[in-house]
Amino acid sequence: MGTASKPINRLANEESPYLLQHQHNPVDWYAWGEDAFAKAKKEDKPVFLSVGYSTCHWCHVMERESFENNEIAKLLNQHFVSIKVDREERPDVDRVYMTFVQATTGSGGWPMSAFLTPDLQPFYGGTYLPPCDAFGRPGFPTVLRKIAEMWASKRDAIKASGADIVAQLTQAVSAPAEESKELGAGAAARHIDACASMLATRYDARHGGFGGAPKFPRVSELNLLLVKALRDRSQSGGKPGAAECMAVDTLLRMAGGGIYDHVGGGFHRYSVDELWHVPHFEKMLYDQPQLVRAHLDAFALTGGRRHAAAARGVLDYLLRDLAAPGGGFYSAEDADSVNPEGKKTEGAFYLWRADEVAEALGGGLRAVLFAARYGVRAEGNCTMSPSSDPHGEFVGLNCLIERGSVADAAAAAGVPGALAEGMLADARETLHKRRAQRPRPHLDDKVVAAWNGMAIGAFASAARVLAAEDPPLGRAFPIEGTPAHTYLQTAVDAANVVQQRLWDPAAHRLKRSFCRNTSAVDAFAEDYAAMVAGLLDLYGAGGGTRWLAWAQELQAAMDAHFWDAERGGYYATAGHDASILLRMKEDQDNAEPAASSIAVANLARLAALAAPGSAGADALATRAAATAGAFAGRLEDMAQALPQLCASLHLLDAGHLRQVIIAGRTGAPDTEALLDAAHAPFAPDKAIILVDPASTEDMAFWREHNPAVLEMVEGAGLTAGTCPATAFVCQNFTCLAPTCEPKRLRTALAAPRQAPAAKGAAKPVDVEQLLGSKQ
Repeated sequence: MGTASKPINRLANEESPYLLQHQHNPVDWYAWGEDAFAKAKKEDKPVFLSVGYSTCHWCHVMERESFENNEIAKLLNQHFVSIKVDREERPDVDRVYMTFVQATTGSGGWPMSAFLTPDLQPFYGGTYLPPCDAFGRPGFPTVLRKIAEMWASKRDAIKASGADIVAQLTQAVSAPAEESKELGAGAAARHIDACASMLATRYDARHGGFGGAPKFPRVSELNLLLVKALRDRSQSGGKPGAAECMAVDTLLRMAGGGIYDHVGGGFHRYSVDELWHVPHFEKMLYDQPQLVRAHLDAFALTGGRRHAAAARGVLDYLLRDLAAPGGGFYSAEDADSVNPEGKKTEGAFYLWRADEVAEALGGGLRAVLFAARYGVRAEGNCTMSPSSDPHGEFVGLNCLIERGSVADAAAAAGVPGALAEGMLADARETLHKRRAQRPRPHLDDKVVAAWNGMAIGAFASAARVLAAEDPPLGRAFPIEGTPAHTYLQTAVDAANVVQQRLWDPAAHRLKRSFCRNTSAVDAFAEDYAAMVAGLLDLYGAGGGTRWLAWAQELQAAMDAHFWDAERGGYYATAGHDASILLRMKEDQDNAEPAASSIAVANLARLAALAAPGSAGADALATRAAATAGAFAGRLEDMAQALPQLCASLHLLDAGHLRQVIIAGRTGAPDTEALLDAAHAPFAPDKAIILVDPASTEDMAFWREHNPAVLEMVEGAGLTAGTCPATAFVCQNFTCLAPTCEPKRLRTALAAPRQAPAAKGAAKPVDVEQLLGSKQ
């Protein structure tokens, strides 16, 4: 264990940044694995399981109070086998015991503390445990002593209780009682409408978002509302409806709130108040690309440039602060950092005193303008809601939040309106440089497959959707003002890193993460689903067929390792780890959408890229429907639990997705223009196929996977590679006349799609007929 002054425990050999944070605790920690299990069984000791993550505020608190306490460590080392788990590295372990904690206590969170039998069966659990008894609540040492006493005197009863608990949990989380079933005609519309209606009952019309404090950016809800908005527009002649208003208002409220880092870009985890003002200051990678995608979709739907600006602010934050050398993105930044008094406190890196802002900006009109725009007050501004600072931690400090418009701030400061935007951008950059002199929050520098899949999709989509900005947004810090197309290479670099570091092509398995070295932990269904989605976006943005081929391979691996052949849908885990007592299916879209919710859309998109009417296309479409059908009962009872799945149902409701076939030289200006046009409208029911007639790789790929595409390209005389780039839009097995004009392509995709043909009426593509059809 090392010296008494600075112990070194076995966590020093781990890859997880969270586990490494605990390597100097006097606790004799084990990582989750056979060494710990064997010791518990050999010595017949209970297991103390502590689950958290490296940027978790209360995890840090419990470490300082308890795990660094020698007396508490002695209790743990004498009576228990202590296991530390990073929930981000092992979501399977976290999922099992969080289910137990929530079932027995009615709530959950991190740090999670659970006590297990040597067979890993839980019998007592909770979350944060204080270091001493207070307010009628037992402290951690009291809990440890009591459990040790009970284990000594009632061991067999505790073991029996643990076994009974696991049996009950297994029954509760096993496959739904009813078989997977076809959702049936009209089910998609019904569930989409039901989910949107449920959200409307919780909508906060005053501040945006749903419910009261605290407020979390559950992006899947916004995705569903944007799909509902698109459907509403198609039925109302283009007029926005209530769903669109809820989604747009919530997105803009978050982007203007303190949950967004106005000085450095990026979103914090959640707001502790109802105003989107004072956040919990950690920044998680998985939030960023999801919010980018929602803003991109809102921009494509409405043309609102504030959505484009918000997306760029997040993307440029990722490139500036979370990008790993060589490609890919790190996991998170901590909520806590060292304050001017030398203590680690929450939000210290992000909060400002009014005099500090004025001094950094040199006083004068710029400082007055900035204070007016971002609500900076001499007494601090964290008092707008009783929920913002209930413990008085932020007295005298300001969390920046947009107050009124830029024009209002300019008028209040006596600044010419034409100069205000530039002065504010300059002020933000000046404060960013000043802030950089502070101690930075801890960086969790592991690269997680699922979250990088999300980032790949966001950067790839942004490269095309943001090309529609007119004029393009210039530099307005934290926006760097780079050309939108440069984001595509970022997506390619991230995909390369994940493929090189986390994919084993021989075993057809993905690993969960890497830090200094690749983790031994196999990836989970969410990793496969998010990577497939990201790679499909990357291919559709012009990344190349190698990424589509890998997406197909990953989907096949996901089907092989996670598919429930009896009832449909995807298990969260592969099922080969005996230490995971419950094999569960996620039936709720939380901060990250459930794997099955994403897989429905992935399968529908892959089916649209396969040869029409082929066995491969039919199998993919059938599996998409079966995945949705596995949650039919859940959707009927509570569609709001699965908003991302409801959004994915839009693709199934559309029948065969619209194919957008673009034939042109990769990277050529005319090809790029058509790709930009294809992404400009919000049209999730499309699948883009890019064929470069001069690329032997492209031609060989499509000859194998969808020869009808090549027949169309060849029939139009485009294979010589000397013709202008040409686009075909096909739906319901018929195509519009080919076009070389980006504007016509954009108009075609922005128009409401035709109703799908009746079931069983689809026929193979007649190329000559399609080429001769009229627009």
